[in-house]
Amino acid sequence: MNKLTIFATPKPFSDPHIELIQLNAIGSWLQLGEEVEVVLVGDEEGYSEVVNKFNISHRPQVSRNEWGTPLVNSIFEQARTASQDKLLAYINSDIILTPDFVTTIQEVCQIEERFLVVGRRWDLRIEKEINFDGNWVDELDQKKQIQGKLHNHAAIDYFVFPGEIFTEIPPFAIGRSGWDNWMIYHALQRNWMVIDITPSVIVIHQDHDYAHLPEGKPHFDLDESNRNVKLGGGFTKSYDLLDVNWQLNDGKVKKIQLTLPRMLRKIERRVMPSKKEGWRWRLTRKLRQLRRMVS
Repeated sequence: MNKLTIFATPKPFSDPHIELIQLNAIGSWLQLGEEVEVVLVGDEEGYSEVVNKFNISHRPQVSRNEWGTPLVNSIFEQARTASQDKLLAYINSDIILTPDFVTTIQEVCQIEERFLVVGRRWDLRIEKEINFDGNWVDELDQKKQIQGKLHNHAAIDYFVFPGEIFTEIPPFAIGRSGWDNWMIYHALQRNWMVIDITPSVIVIHQDHDYAHLPEGKPHFDLDESNRNVKLGGGFTKSYDLLDVNWQLNDGKVKKIQLTLPRMLRKIERRVMPSKKEGWRWRLTRKLRQLRRMVS
């Protein structure tokens, strides 16, 4: 069985709700078994206490941009240096994983050598600390079925890949739009198999606000996000989960069937101009609005 290193760069543990959901997330990762190692990259407020509490690895040195935001290429390099494992997984720090995640990744490893694993998430409001000594997986699954909502194809909260790929990444700002879309685009350009594992796993995103960001704006409204998109080659190269062609279900990787949202996305990519202007850009926006309505 291939070992898996999960790495993350959490937000500062200063806000009580952010602290709660990040501790829930990290706690869930530590329930995945001995074949999983967890590494925190960076040195925000509260990291030392969390590292000591969970007895996990820590790589404090990370490069930052002029806004002080950690850079994706530095984070990935630190994780690669810290890990001897063949598999790496970057996970957003508000994401809860269950043991089916490891089982699913092992199934992928038996099918393909070079791959990128991604998937959709379930949005759920969690207000309490999870008791991992109890039957937490079933309880979480039941709550997800009643209160959860499957997020659309735009959000990409986790990436799993062999450690020898993604060695050259632009200096994207973490936690801002654009870099996650580039990951899918880059993998497809390299002919690596990009696999959606949504049907095979329970991946929970714990809802939160954007108070940690400048002026409380969502990350896609920030200058750093615009820079990320530019670094990735422009918005025509900003791919999402609708651009993924393969899906893992019941232990088998199959081509994803063409649905109306996927067909609209294909048309959108064909007509999309290089600049956000003119009739093609207006058509692109109309197609995008229609796609989101039917998704």
